[in-house]
Amino acid sequence: MSRIVIVGNSGSGKSTLAARLQLPHLDLDTLAWQPSVTPPTRRELADSAAAIGAFCDAHDAWVVEGCYGDLAELALPRANLLVLVEPGVDACIANARARPWEPHKYASPQAQDANLEMLIEWIRAYATRDDTCSLRAHRALFDRFAGDTDRDKIELTTREAIAAYRA
Repeated sequence: MSRIVIVGNSGSGKSTLAARLQLPHLDLDTLAWQPSVTPPTRRELADSAAAIGAFCDAHDAWVVEGCYGDLAELALPRANLLVLVEPGVDACIANARARPWEPHKYASPQAQDANLEMLIEWIRAYATRDDTCSLRAHRALFDRFAGDTDRDKIELTTREAIAAYRA
């Protein structure tokens, strides 16, 4: 029974990989933010933790994915596999530019496009930021996660490896 947490930069391919795994899927973007609040405001960690717990409890096998290291960490005690997706900033930017409209995040394709340049700058800062969504935070999660075998954590560093991966 697979219980997988996937972390990585925005645009790295986390959601695409999660969808291919054909398991119940929790995109952390859907619960990281207060709904309909301007400017965007993070939800209380306890509220997000309750939602993650409810999702994990509802399914024997699942995948939780996102860039929010603090939220991913909440699912890790229940996980048997951690995947760090890190294809490099250029691949992430190309993916962000090519991504289709995400109606669960944006009211319209135009709203998504209006946010693209800000997202690209945020993607570029992945290795230098020091927040819960940074490479530093994801690497710390990856390094701390201890499973039963070396297959309990996997780092995918190329688009080809991400495309070829099957849990």
